[in-house]
Amino acid sequence: MKVFYQVLTVLGSLGVFLYGMRLMSDGLQSAAGSRLKRVLAYMTTNRFAGVVSGFATTAIIQSSSATTVMVVGFVEAGLLSLKQAIGVIMGANIGTTVTGWIVALFGFKFSITSAALPAIAVGVAILLIKRIDRDDIGEMLLGFGLLFLGLGLLKDAVPDIRENPEILSFLARFTGRGVLSFVVFVAAGTIITVIVQSSSAAMAITLTMTFTGWIDYPTAAAIILGENIGTTVTAYLASLNSGVTARRAARAHTLFNLFGVFWIAFLFQPFLSLVDIIVPGEVTGRIAITAHLAMFHTLFNVVNTIICIAFVPQFERVVQAMVREKPSDRPGAYRFSYKRGGIQETVELSIVTAQAEIAKMNALVRELFRYFVELFVNPSKKVRSRRAEIEAKQRLAAEMHEQIAAFLVECSRESISEKMAMDINSLMRVVTELESIADTCEKLVVRARERHEKKLGIGGDLIADILPYAESVERFLAFNQQHLKNTMSDEEFREAASMEDEINAMQKSLKKAARKRIRKGASVKAELFYIDVLKHIEHIGDFSLAISQALTRIR
Repeated sequence: MKVFYQVLTVLGSLGVFLYGMRLMSDGLQSAAGSRLKRVLAYMTTNRFAGVVSGFATTAIIQSSSATTVMVVGFVEAGLLSLKQAIGVIMGANIGTTVTGWIVALFGFKFSITSAALPAIAVGVAILLIKRIDRDDIGEMLLGFGLLFLGLGLLKDAVPDIRENPEILSFLARFTGRGVLSFVVFVAAGTIITVIVQSSSAAMAITLTMTFTGWIDYPTAAAIILGENIGTTVTAYLASLNSGVTARRAARAHTLFNLFGVFWIAFLFQPFLSLVDIIVPGEVTGRIAITAHLAMFHTLFNVVNTIICIAFVPQFERVVQAMVREKPSDRPGAYRFSYKRGGIQETVELSIVTAQAEIAKMNALVRELFRYFVELFVNPSKKVRSRRAEIEAKQRLAAEMHEQIAAFLVECSRESISEKMAMDINSLMRVVTELESIADTCEKLVVRARERHEKKLGIGGDLIADILPYAESVERFLAFNQQHLKNTMSDEEFREAASMEDEINAMQKSLKKAARKRIRKGASVKAELFYIDVLKHIEHIGDFSLAISQALTRIR
């Protein structure tokens, strides 16, 4: 009975730690807001920028699993190439080591409750006093306090090794066996991380076991290596129902971490000695050993990234060979099969992933509009032969609208802040307006076909007039595309309003010219058809302005 109670106490302590981590992550993500989105937008620059972005994002949200799942979503949405995604994943592995340092430096050096309880008190006060209106800061402080309170409880719940010498005899069966011992403890680290769904929590458990004397320095280091492998499982599961590129990104994460464990297996003891040289203090000391392990974790991931960053193209080719395209990867029914990245992922990250999918929808809508212009200007057999492809993309736009909207509604049902609710409503407006643009493009494509089939007399001079008008609308669609991954400032919205004014002015001018031609005896049927096309194009400008307006409300 005593053992059962002790197990429940350990699990309860771990639960407080994990819940605190979730709350702190939630608060950090909400407080970071647009800064987090700007960091994510920086990902697309190059592989080195990707490493920095991956590190910064993971350091903010305290979860490499959540970052990697989000990257898989970005790859699926076409906002990141596989090569860029691999760089972000490498940076995420470095970013996840921050938690180990927080626990090692602050978790064992002083009375944890002396910092935890005041943080909880201040956090709860901020949440209860509505006039302060900073729930994100309150959640962050409350989460911070619960995290360290849970760590303190965990430290006390783990039995003292001096009172339980039989544990050492159990562990002794797996130590001192060279490579076999290394493999066993790497596997143990992998299993622990898969169970708790957080490499940060697994790291805290490992540091606690080391601090209380359950395991020695080399054993803990091997377990940490296993945790690096275990953290890849979440992204792997998230990619199972995704497209081929997203599956390749998840495999790249696994391959990168496996490769790191492979090379360090040959240099394990020298690497431990290098850490001993870098970190002061005898490794036999309780406090010093946790700092040594935090340094080992960081140094391993940094060195692994330095080794692999030059071989990203080779990694890309390997995972492309490993993950072949399946028939289900070819264009067909749309699926927004987004999965959460474990306990630390919140609605904030879900919204970022939804934005990536909305950007993909915007790109699809732009393609539909470009096809209309191409068909209207030059209704050749080659252009008309794409009819089935374009009709499939029109259906795809409708499916995207339905599934993304359903996902946003699901997010809105969770416990969210007023600001987050406003962001979700704004994104719902964006998706609805994009659906309206897609419907308008469908009508325009029908008009372009009618022009060819009914042989309406619209000459080259009218085509030349409509092209700059269509180009203005395409620029507006591209302008909104740039801001879907980020926010739109008031100054940028004024630029959007100016684009809409320009589109309206061009429509009035072209309509006026058409009426003049009617008065001079031009074909009434052809000119009315032309005016109808102008009206539909102008509607796209209206919808685009509504999208810009919605984007200004996202912060």
